[in-house]
Amino acid sequence: MPSVKRPIRGSRGFWPKKRARRIYPRIKSWLLGSEAKPAGFVGYKAGMTHAMIIDTNSNSRTKGQVIAKPVTVLECPPVSVFGFRCYNGSRSVCDVYADNINKNMKRKIKVPKKAKTQEQLSNLEGKNFTRVMLICHTNPTFKKKPEVFEIAVSGKVEEQLEFAKGILGKDVKMGDVYKDGDMVDVSAITKGKGFAGPVKRFGVFIQGRKYEQGHRKVSPLGSKEPGKVRSTVPQAGQLGFQQRTELNKRILKIGAEDVTPKGDFLRYGKLKEEAVLIEGSVPGPTKRLIKMRNPIRTSNKIFNVDLKLVSTESKQGA
Repeated sequence: MPSVKRPIRGSRGFWPKKRARRIYPRIKSWLLGSEAKPAGFVGYKAGMTHAMIIDTNSNSRTKGQVIAKPVTVLECPPVSVFGFRCYNGSRSVCDVYADNINKNMKRKIKVPKKAKTQEQLSNLEGKNFTRVMLICHTNPTFKKKPEVFEIAVSGKVEEQLEFAKGILGKDVKMGDVYKDGDMVDVSAITKGKGFAGPVKRFGVFIQGRKYEQGHRKVSPLGSKEPGKVRSTVPQAGQLGFQQRTELNKRILKIGAEDVTPKGDFLRYGKLKEEAVLIEGSVPGPTKRLIKMRNPIRTSNKIFNVDLKLVSTESKQGA
């Protein structure tokens, strides 16, 4: 009889599959533009709906027609810049913090009692650094404890420093960084699903009824040499709650109005701040922080956005 063959099921593209260290992602690579401004932004995932847009893709069969697209709604409150950090390569050179730090920051870090901004700025003189990162915190509407993270600044080093000095202690909005139709990379921590076996975790073959050593496991775990189980062998373990990044997501609308569905978003509520529509889905469950950055792999598929309607039907039955 011929041998039965099939493709390997389950993705091996991400390894190791272990829990993330914190509940919001960390971006290590930034694409810096020529203009001095933040190279990314953040928002909270509120839910999903669908929008009616005109297809402007010249290669599409539905060019010029009104089509339905799934969209993700993010609530993007202003981000407060309470400091910036200068780096020389990967080494931190100096930190500068603003005088007016939000009181809720006490829940996250140790806030200095006395203002020392001018003294910290004077310490920058004579020091060599290659890049400047903004130290920011969010202003969530559904909780008191903010998230603290760094955002890169585009432009030359001198322009980065001047921009950081000018924006220190102020807020940045989504519209100051991106506009409608821009492409972004989105990163988030996926939904945690706990402990799972190799069948659900890797999609391995379920053994037949005559196998005596078990049906939903991998056997054997490897060769006799080198006398250990290799990391590539599918085994049980953590599923989900891992950082994932999706590339080239299009921003359909910034500051969209009347996008809260009837009965509010499920497990989120009513939007109180600026709403942003992202085409397609993004990783992570509701209320999770989503980070956006300039696209690392630039796409040639850039089309004009002609948004006609955003569905506000109830999502309570979803």
